[in-house]
Amino acid sequence: MGEGVDPTQMCQTLVDKVAQSEQLKAITDPELLVLFEDWFEELEDEVIALNDRYGPFDAAELARRIGLSLRGATFLLSKLERGGKL
Repeated sequence: MGEGVDPTQMCQTLVDKVAQSEQLKAITDPELLVLFEDWFEELEDEVIALNDRYGPFDAAELARRIGLSLRGATFLLSKLERGGKL
């Protein structure tokens, strides 16, 4: 039974990440958050336009086309798909 994921450790990791997120939010300048949100919205619009023009593509292709990491492209595509934008 020693194999697999330790649920206690997973929960602790999640709690730690939420706490870190709350700490970062507390020290972040609201104007920077607005700028980030604006940039992210522009990035989403760019991905939607690329998808409309060239058809669907995977995260690796998106990462290559717009200079994101594979992880960032995967996140962005899944967010757009969940929101019904792709």
